[in-house]
Amino acid sequence: MARISRRSALFTLAAPLLPAPTGAGGRPVQQDAVRVTIGDSIGSQPSIAVPDCLPLTPDRTTREASRTIAQVLWDDLDFEREFRLIPRDVYRTIPAARSLVDLPFDRWREIGADGVVSCTVEARGENRLDLTTRLFDVRTGGSAFGVLYSGSTRNVRLLAHQLADEIHRNQRGLDGVARTRLAFVSDRDSESAFGLVENRPVKEIYIADYDGANPRRVTVSRTLNTNPAWSPDGRAIAYTSWLSGFADVLVSHLFEGRMAKPIEGDSRRQNFLPAFSPDGRRVAFNSNRDDSSDIYVANVDGSGLQRLTNHPAIDTSPTWSPNSQQIAFTSDRTGAPQIYVIGADGTGLRRLTYESYCDRPTWSPPPFNEIAYSSRTGLGHDIKVLDLATNEVRQLTFGLGSNESPSYAPNGRHIAFMSTRNETKQIYTIGRDGRGLRRVTSVGNNEMPSWSR
Repeated sequence: MARISRRSALFTLAAPLLPAPTGAGGRPVQQDAVRVTIGDSIGSQPSIAVPDCLPLTPDRTTREASRTIAQVLWDDLDFEREFRLIPRDVYRTIPAARSLVDLPFDRWREIGADGVVSCTVEARGENRLDLTTRLFDVRTGGSAFGVLYSGSTRNVRLLAHQLADEIHRNQRGLDGVARTRLAFVSDRDSESAFGLVENRPVKEIYIADYDGANPRRVTVSRTLNTNPAWSPDGRAIAYTSWLSGFADVLVSHLFEGRMAKPIEGDSRRQNFLPAFSPDGRRVAFNSNRDDSSDIYVANVDGSGLQRLTNHPAIDTSPTWSPNSQQIAFTSDRTGAPQIYVIGADGTGLRRLTYESYCDRPTWSPPPFNEIAYSSRTGLGHDIKVLDLATNEVRQLTFGLGSNESPSYAPNGRHIAFMSTRNETKQIYTIGRDGRGLRRVTSVGNNEMPSWSR
């Protein structure tokens, strides 16, 4: 993964042509200035334009990076729906900026822009570049935001993602998700599994940027791997694997290049569907180790194993509450599968849903207090959300294909899920209000998404 070094701190300017002051060692420091916020009405969506960046060096790599950064930034800002993004083809005829700060503001006012992002890209050596950015208030010509990054030419999208997150934080007080990632299961490489069953399809774990770009393969086991779950720090993924010939929980440490098996199992004691606690200290999973399928909890190193449920029915698919004090799960103890919740100490069991068939709960992060799940609504399933404070249920998808395995974004504003609405299994994202549906994957069959923090 490309590393980004911040060469300039985020700063706000009252006088846009002034350079950022520097402190000891030439490091930028925060200016004492009145913060400029684009737009007038509280709660309204400011109109933002994102033209191509201005390349300051004539090489092909810089020119391509200038276009890519602008397009990715436009998409990232549009995803959160905090701004009204003016379509880029609307301002194709507006003259390009002659410098970072020399913009035709009168032309931007004509198309109704409240703000415009101005950026320059300059090559720094063979594989590095500088991205300098200002967000201007079109009405006043003042700079509302400015930043300078230095990054690798191998992943300029990451520069755009970080810029989008900082604009959202600076202008809207929002933690964006542009730098988050999705883990998922895919058969896209069309490989066959080793041993046992000839030509049995392989399912491996992959990760990609939140928008589906930069897909990378995590497992290379040539076997069945399912149900990935991110660790809270985003450095590891736990999943169910049949690498040993039976189901077990494995953990891939992405930055260390190693695999661990914290929960010991064998052909009789199989383990499935791991879920890290939000505090990073424990893992919940389901296992048949005591002759029934129940929910267990253990420390991340495998110690302190505790059985939470004890019922002859199937208890599966655990998900943690944000404070790590409760676990929701699926159980068919009353007939068809329903969603239940239990304390992390094994007390306080209660039923949450009363529908025909419910599965794969996922607990939202703060500030929301809700659980998304898949619910049978005919021949397939749809994604629904249960508000835990009011017990009200709202439906996000409506009968187009089967929609399953929801996973919340770290800011709680979006949900990733699998859908067969286009015949194959693909990953989609949708707002928690049911708006903003986007398709994330397209190659092969892809399912069981997990959204990183």
